[in-house]
Amino acid sequence: MIVRKTAKEIASLREAGRVVAEAHARMRAAADVGSTMRQLDDITREVIREHGATSAFLGYQPHFAPTPFPGVICASVNDVVVHGFPDDEPLVDGDLVSIDVGIILDGWVGDAAVSFIVGEARPQDAALVQHTWDALDAGIAAAQPGNRMGDIGHAIESVAQQHGYGIPDGWGGHGVGRDMHEDPSVPNVGTPGRGMQLKPGLVIAIEPMFMAGGRTDFRIDDDGWTVRTSDGSRAAHTEHTIAITADGPVVLTER
Repeated sequence: MIVRKTAKEIASLREAGRVVAEAHARMRAAADVGSTMRQLDDITREVIREHGATSAFLGYQPHFAPTPFPGVICASVNDVVVHGFPDDEPLVDGDLVSIDVGIILDGWVGDAAVSFIVGEARPQDAALVQHTWDALDAGIAAAQPGNRMGDIGHAIESVAQQHGYGIPDGWGGHGVGRDMHEDPSVPNVGTPGRGMQLKPGLVIAIEPMFMAGGRTDFRIDDDGWTVRTSDGSRAAHTEHTIAITADGPVVLTER
């Protein structure tokens, strides 16, 4: 069931989004060659404690997962598309890092993901990260009241096609509110003018995932969580939670 939010509820979601944005900013400042994803996970745990929030990820176990998720961040490096576990492996020069954070503040969820490179970036990796951010911007720009869900998917897909990237089949964004994953699904591919109409009060997470190898298939590690490119190519993942308003889309997960 799709539940549109009131202005007051969107303001509460905005407060949750600010906590997510702060966590990302503090992790990005700390991330460097030699740091570990476990250390970045610890930083987010501290941000969550400081704000009296809770993690939307820690202990989460959807139907496909054999075990609850063990961290407060999804820590995905290089060929990991999404859902990597935070670990103690030191990052090395040129690693492509994608971090997804979800928190709950006063019963409302904030959810966002960023991709960046530690140390010196390979040109093709820098381009992949930038184009994934470009796709997020395009998806947000398409999220105008009166448009359709297919307009968002088409905007994201067009960026991928322009640069020869693959989009993992079946993965995309979702509604956000009291729960981290609400209706509707927000696909990363679509046909303009098709799908559900976007109306004020709808709050959704838009999250492009691009794979440099150009394929749409992927593989999942034995842990049942970690999603990797099938060909070992690198991947990037960006995400913002946005509200559809009468004046256009409003990003809720920026500082």
